[in-house]
This record gives sequence, C-alpha cells and structure tokens, in this order.
Amino acid sequence: MVDPAGIAAGTPSLTMFNGHATQYMHEKLSARTDERVRIWVLAAGPSKGTSFHVVGGQFDTVYKEGAYLLSPETPGNPSGTGGAQALDLAPAQGGFVEMSFPEAGTYTFVNHSFAEAERGARGQIEVTE
Repeated sequence: MVDPAGIAAGTPSLTMFNGHATQYMHEKLSARTDERVRIWVLAAGPSKGTSFHVVGGQFDTVYKEGAYLLSPETPGNPSGTGGAQALDLAPAQGGFVEMSFPEAGTYTFVNHSFAEAERGARGQIEVTE
C-alpha cells in the first residue's frame, strides 16, 4: 500500500532492486571465480538515487550515462585490476559495472545509502569455483 505521507517526507517503506525488496537475499545471483560479471543498475527514483556497491568486490569497469568512467583501457588502469567501489546514480540515471571475483564466497551488494539497504535494496552474489 502506498503511504502518501511517507512519499512526501522522503521516507519510503521499501527500496528495491528489480521491483522486489530483498529478493536477491532469497534468490542469490550466481557467478564462478574469475568469471567476468556485468551488473546493470538503474536508479528508477522517482526522487532518490543510488550508490551501488558490492562488498568485497572491486569494479574494473564503470559505465555511467553513456560514457565509460573506468575500463581496463583507462590510463592508469591498464591491467583492469580494479579501481572503483561504487556506482553513484541520480534519479533516472543508469549504467553498469564489471568485475570478477578471485575467491569463492558470498558477496553482498547494497545501495550504500544504508537506510535504503535496510529498506530492502540489498542482495547477494554466490560465487563458486
């Protein structure tokens, strides 16, 4: 149910990835060690953006609003070994990040605005060998 007072105050009841709060805590994304992973992110808003972060991950590619901010070909990152921790997006902006995981394990991803993560904008990537 929509809470108009919460919307007006800027305090939503839930914050989601792909339309369902915490769905990726229950149905984890999966990857294999050293597999290249691309995650598309859209800050659908309507009023708040996002700071997408994978705990324990390192983005070697960051693409935002039609331009690469970081890629393996970026000067200073010739080996593509990493360089970014978060993808910050204002409402209605989109982009993607790429990374690989050198070790198996469970990696949590969040909206780094932790109030939003607590409202449901969090999930996990299960990385296996």
